[in-house]
Amino acid sequence: MNRTVAIVGRPNVGKSRLFNRLAKKRISIVHDQPGVTRDVISAEVAEGNYTLLDTGGIGYKGADTPAALTAASEAQVKFAMDAAALILFIIDGLEGLTSLDAKIAALLRRSKKPVRLVINKADFDDDKIQLEEAYRLGLGEPLRVSAEHGRGEADLRDAIMAVLGPVDDVDRGRDAAQALGVCFIGRPNVGKSSLSNRLLQSDRLIVSEVPGTTRDAVELPFTFKGRNGKMYPFRLVDTAGIKAATKLASPVEYFSRLRSLDAIKNTDVVFLVLDAVDGVTQQDKAIAGEAVKEHKPIVVVVNKWDLIQDAFTKQGGFEPYKSERDYREKYEHALFERLYFTPGSPLIFVSAMNGYEVDRMLNAAVKLNRQLDIKLPTAKLNQVLGFLTERMPPPAVGGRRFRIYYATQTGNRPFRIKLFCNREEKLTEQYRRYLEAGLVKEFDLAGCPVYFDLVGKAKHEPGTPYSGKAARAEAHTPKWKASETVDDDFRHETLED
Repeated sequence: MNRTVAIVGRPNVGKSRLFNRLAKKRISIVHDQPGVTRDVISAEVAEGNYTLLDTGGIGYKGADTPAALTAASEAQVKFAMDAAALILFIIDGLEGLTSLDAKIAALLRRSKKPVRLVINKADFDDDKIQLEEAYRLGLGEPLRVSAEHGRGEADLRDAIMAVLGPVDDVDRGRDAAQALGVCFIGRPNVGKSSLSNRLLQSDRLIVSEVPGTTRDAVELPFTFKGRNGKMYPFRLVDTAGIKAATKLASPVEYFSRLRSLDAIKNTDVVFLVLDAVDGVTQQDKAIAGEAVKEHKPIVVVVNKWDLIQDAFTKQGGFEPYKSERDYREKYEHALFERLYFTPGSPLIFVSAMNGYEVDRMLNAAVKLNRQLDIKLPTAKLNQVLGFLTERMPPPAVGGRRFRIYYATQTGNRPFRIKLFCNREEKLTEQYRRYLEAGLVKEFDLAGCPVYFDLVGKAKHEPGTPYSGKAARAEAHTPKWKASETVDDDFRHETLED
């Protein structure tokens, strides 16, 4: 049964604020500037078990929004109305009705869908609300609410449930939790929304040559058939392009950037989208760094590869490269020289324009998700680390080298490795990356993040006698005792510095 509720209305009547209140999350960007919401934003509302859609403003003709974007926003609203079991039509209680409100009401009456008229901004006495005008819209008894202060929220929730009916036995929340969350991140206008559309085989998202079209992080559920024939549920998040903090031109861009960064935290696998022509820019490195900081697995996606293919098939290619294959190999080498902090990440060359290799992205995400649950055998883990440190000893820091006594896996997603060592501060960032890359290669964890949790020996307190017999006794005493709280596998080891 369809349990979808769509919020529609002209720009700047408070749709996004009401959406956030019903969803009990700050999802849609709320700003006084009209036309901020352009895509259809969705959220699962646990209280009532339904999907809530926030739409772009109908008919907005702001000077800062190209006509093409306005038409696209209206198309998204029509999509939401077609998909919804209930439509909430929002009007501004303080401004009164406009001719655009009347046009929208006529459109909704013709849709033959259940519609509830909601008068927003009813923060004061009802005398200021022009109810007679609202009744003339022919949409029945209006509900008076304040999305900002919560007035009428309970009545609105009851009205929604009266139309949708009781919750089915199907636990949609559980299904959503099992879905694999994937997130497109990257600079503005590298083709993130185009890739989303290609995956969904629809024009579900607004795509434009104007950079910055997508402002909110849009979450879309879908199912993918893997190479093994099994169906995999996905949650696809298409984010706004992440600009450098120093280049944000407005509060809307600032909050849009925050939404994109939050999307990274709440996803399972990150697709870092690059422009095939531009290569890896400094901003691409910064965006990848945000995903690494959150310990997320990364699939590097080079979009617009059709331009490179056309260059070799129609224009004779690029000097001094012999073929597209030769160019691709050199491109991959140069790419990972720039993205050296993403060891083993899958690299996929795709084209959102013609669909080239697009399905490989989801296959890579399924494989990464499966790898994230691997248990690393403790004995082999220590053996591999021993081999890595022998092959390339740690650099001396302050006259002493970093030394690993014992290692054990303590968690997944990301892989958390507890390292019992001599001194945490002796591990340099470069050597840390070397060890991480070695583990990724030896255990076939391509693209999976590895995080080291260091446990060093207690430092000698200044001023405490530390010489003679006491020092010699200390030198022959096991560094870790059975009474110490460490992992069971480590508790019975006798290890020396």
